[in-house]
Amino acid sequence: METGLEIAVIGMAGRVPGARDIDEFWDNIKNSVESIAFFSDEELMKGGARPRCLGNPKYVKAGGMLPGIEYFDASFFGYTPTEAEIMDPQVRIFHECTWTALEDAGYDPLSFRGLIGLYAGASPNLKWIAGTLSSGNRDVLGDFDASQLIEKEYLCMRVSYKLDLSGPSVLLYTACSTSLVAIHMGYQALLNGECDISLAGGVTIIRPDKAGYVYKEGMINSPDGHCRAFDAGARGFVGADGVGVVVLRRLRDAAAAGDHIYALIKGSAVNNDGMQKAGFTAPSVKGQAEVIKMAMQMAGVEPESIGYVETHGTGTELGDPVEIESLKRAYNTDKKGFCGIGSVKTNLGHMDSAAGAAGFIKVALAIKHRQIPSTLYFETPNPR
Repeated sequence: METGLEIAVIGMAGRVPGARDIDEFWDNIKNSVESIAFFSDEELMKGGARPRCLGNPKYVKAGGMLPGIEYFDASFFGYTPTEAEIMDPQVRIFHECTWTALEDAGYDPLSFRGLIGLYAGASPNLKWIAGTLSSGNRDVLGDFDASQLIEKEYLCMRVSYKLDLSGPSVLLYTACSTSLVAIHMGYQALLNGECDISLAGGVTIIRPDKAGYVYKEGMINSPDGHCRAFDAGARGFVGADGVGVVVLRRLRDAAAAGDHIYALIKGSAVNNDGMQKAGFTAPSVKGQAEVIKMAMQMAGVEPESIGYVETHGTGTELGDPVEIESLKRAYNTDKKGFCGIGSVKTNLGHMDSAAGAAGFIKVALAIKHRQIPSTLYFETPNPR
């Protein structure tokens, strides 16, 4: 049943470990491909790893790498080679994916008669900033101009400037919920009439070199380089790089224009659980259950009508039980076996600012292809 609040997903673009575009992404997840990379000592040494790290039995030689981040069509976007060289790779790749998403939707921003908004976020990239400061290129451009290329805070305004997007241009950062909050904001902007098309997503590219991490008992990273969401053996996730962008439009406008529609957003919600959290990075059951109920109420759907939930699914000892208990409270039903759950992190790793967009794109493709992909490494349900 339509409520008049539906927003159509008319375009998408993404680059994730093991996939250069959303078609390769879908092929990988439908075929249960894990795209986490495992590195040799030689590769890690070239990336700057210290020998003492490689000899540490708790050093996990794995990560979700995004190949080709050194390439960028600078002239297409009107940048000089020097500007492109010092620009944060997150900003470079986000330019390209934003353009690709608009192409997928079939719209040229330079000729579209309407307002196009942009809502997105990126991850802190202190290593890139430090490297650029020591390179000398910053001195060529001067601190003022260089800072606008190096710092992620200019991400949205820079892309809006280069693509002539005249709707709202909003950068946000809410840690690993960044890109989903951006999609929520893009959805709300369309309902409020602030723009005619909205672009939303996120990007994380903070691993220019092959590198692992040191596993610590009870922390968030996996001890073996695999994410086993909801399994009894789940002990954490693997960090990864990636980017995802979606193009949204009011359903009535998309239908009138004959746009291709991947899926519809029927409702969304954002909240914060304040001091209810077990700790600053540990979510509360109450807060999560409340935001799930808010989204379902806005969408006007009954819990038992929902057949699948793409979860945060980090495979952490605390996060998985909290997430499932929250869903149980929000659904509040005795019915069983009607709603699947999954986590794309078992395929790709955790992409921080781009994590939510990756899960969103996975679900939109699952709707398009009418297939729920498997979740990897699930053997025995987590008893908690």
